[in-house]
Amino acid sequence: MGWNRKVLRVNLTQGTCKEEPLNMAWADEYLGSRGLATKYLVSEIDPKVDPLSPDNKMIMGTGPLTGTMASTGGRYTVTTKGPLTGAIACSNSGGFFGAEMKFAGWDMIIFEGRSPKPVYLFLENDKAELRDASHLWGKSCWETEETIKAQHQDPLIRVSSIGLAGENQVMFACIVNDLHRAAGRSGVGAVMGSKNLKAVAIRGTKGVSGIKDFGAFLKATQDAKKVLADNAVTGQGLPKYGTQVLMNVINEVGALPTRNHRDVQFEEASKISAEAMHEKRETDGKTHLVTNAACFGCTIACGRISQLDQNHFTVKNSPKYWGASGGLEYEAAWALGANNGVGDLEALQYVNMLCNEQGMDPISFGATVSAAMELYEMGVLTKDQIGMEAPFGSAQALARIAELTANGEGFGKEIGLGSARLTAKYGHPELSMSVKKQEFPAYDSRGIQGIGLAYATSNRGACHLRGYTIASEVLGIPVKTDPHATEGKPELVKAFQDATAVFDAAGVCVFTSFAWTLADVQPQVQAACEGDWSMEKLNQVGERIWNMERQFNLAAGLTGKDDNLPKRLTTEPAKTGPAKGMVNRLGEMLPEYYKVRGWTPEGVPTPETLSRLGL
Repeated sequence: MGWNRKVLRVNLTQGTCKEEPLNMAWADEYLGSRGLATKYLVSEIDPKVDPLSPDNKMIMGTGPLTGTMASTGGRYTVTTKGPLTGAIACSNSGGFFGAEMKFAGWDMIIFEGRSPKPVYLFLENDKAELRDASHLWGKSCWETEETIKAQHQDPLIRVSSIGLAGENQVMFACIVNDLHRAAGRSGVGAVMGSKNLKAVAIRGTKGVSGIKDFGAFLKATQDAKKVLADNAVTGQGLPKYGTQVLMNVINEVGALPTRNHRDVQFEEASKISAEAMHEKRETDGKTHLVTNAACFGCTIACGRISQLDQNHFTVKNSPKYWGASGGLEYEAAWALGANNGVGDLEALQYVNMLCNEQGMDPISFGATVSAAMELYEMGVLTKDQIGMEAPFGSAQALARIAELTANGEGFGKEIGLGSARLTAKYGHPELSMSVKKQEFPAYDSRGIQGIGLAYATSNRGACHLRGYTIASEVLGIPVKTDPHATEGKPELVKAFQDATAVFDAAGVCVFTSFAWTLADVQPQVQAACEGDWSMEKLNQVGERIWNMERQFNLAAGLTGKDDNLPKRLTTEPAKTGPAKGMVNRLGEMLPEYYKVRGWTPEGVPTPETLSRLGL
């Protein structure tokens, strides 16, 4: 529908909600969602602001394709300065919340200040009001959503909320919508908690309108859906197996980080894989996976809905976890499983449910536990300090630490710091497997060179969704490149980073890029939005977004020295697999990447680059 042309500005300090027009000149330069929200943020806050102070702002944004018939057009983003990293944070979520915001008539909601007491925003079409949330404070995301729907007597309200992790300002707290979709990374939930904002509840009944050329849009979206359906990954692999299809694949290529990246292959990977989720359990004869599920408008349906074995030690006495709920995706299964040496699928699902229930990023949580387990095995952390024995491989320790962290108790408070702060506190900062203090996702860059460069240069800290070179280096999409080679990787990483920025800004899911290129997105944007949206322009939009984020980080105090990887990955060779004996050769790629970007050798965009991009 292009844009609604409306922004809601919520001043939590004053308790006011005001409508203002969307800056259409900016929309023409940054498209929407990640791009447009970041432009608003960098224009309105001091880059050096304390992320948890009232002076930081938090923006929920949609893209021009959000809420439309474009496949996967249900995405929205939460943009702020991240407390985990001190860098720009933009977390993307699916589900139905983003589309509902569009149906209510809004492109974006800007939250500023801090409420003197807990509140939630209730938004019903044009009517916006802050309501008392004292009765919701202390409740989980699940309880909050249920309570709000009952209170308004409307089961169709869409809710985004924080759990105890956000209230307690866990550094990797996330914002959960639709019970198990999340704006997951960089601690956006902690920012929401710092503002005493418990939830945002939206009911929109306006539908969509204002598509520039409906006939052309109908054709473009139908053509694009066919591309998804005909592709082996988006048409078959993801619907059947979800992102978990990657567990055995990445293990075989020798790039599955295991036991805090000490190893690159996990001997029990098959036990926690997508295939294992389809197998009948010996205990009760049921499969772990109940069904797949789709977000708004999605024709892929990669989501997992799973059900635990009721006799498993984690839930035997907790019936509330017996029902079918959001299941493991690859990143969570890896972070909680292989990275901690835990091969118990049921335990991983239990911890995954706790992360959904109380609003924690399972990637950063799992990776922080992994660092703690290594500290324990080194004798730096003791049983008395942690409250239990915590060696690699202990499902009991993983589950108990998750409970403590979710509830903000005992050693869980230490885990809530994130791995960079935790390892520094105990004298071993080198054990934090992170970039810019954000923990790695599920790919070891010794076996996949390009992803190491993508991690190191990601504006929001280590992230696979800011330039998913795995598509090319492992899956051969759109072209196959050698995962062990460094040649050509700077160009590859830049291309992926810029393209992903456009997918995010448009309001579609980055998983479509397993099948789509920008050439599939362009006709949809062109038909939906006023103005000219040529391939050339979209490519420049992506590059502009990336450079704007970089400028913010530089102004916030980050430098080229933060484009780095932990020593483990650049000095300790992989022990097994196809990449045995290899380290990541970031030093060969980074200078060339800066050149390709049009940056100085120190990683600063040159005046010529900024001028070309209108920055």
